[in-house]
Amino acid sequence: MALANAQAFLFLVVFSFMFVLSMANFNYTWAGGKWNKTTCPYDNNHPNATQTSNKFNVGGSENWHYGFDYMDWARKNGPFFVNDTLVFKYDAPNANGGFPHSVYLLPNYWSFIKCDLRRAMRIANPNQGAGKGFEFVLKKSQPYFFACGEHGGIHCNNGTMKFVVMPLKRWPF
Repeated sequence: MALANAQAFLFLVVFSFMFVLSMANFNYTWAGGKWNKTTCPYDNNHPNATQTSNKFNVGGSENWHYGFDYMDWARKNGPFFVNDTLVFKYDAPNANGGFPHSVYLLPNYWSFIKCDLRRAMRIANPNQGAGKGFEFVLKKSQPYFFACGEHGGIHCNNGTMKFVVMPLKRWPF
């Protein structure tokens, strides 16, 4: 019985992981994405078919703040590709009691689900989001799990200040 429960749990975890990743890149087209507003999947001799990386302001005009659904933002703004840049903009802490934010990179899906920051790496402190923001380049085709780690991870735990992206490799045509 315990083996059946373990198998069911493993299946649920794997299925959930695959579902989250597929939803994060739900606008993906097999033709390789955005090429200077051209679509040229069959002929790489098109004069404007240069592959570029894109910059995404996390949260769009809302920036990185409490109460915004970043999983929905990632789903609507995907697909993301290797060498794309995510820009995290948020207000620096102030004397008026504003809530500080940060950006953590979580090591795996389980840490992401549980908002377990013990093995997470802080990639941007509360002051780095001010001005032009903090830029993070998606260097590999692997899942990246992001979350706000301030206040003991409470912004992550409520389910809004966290998201996952799975950058895809661009097709070489």
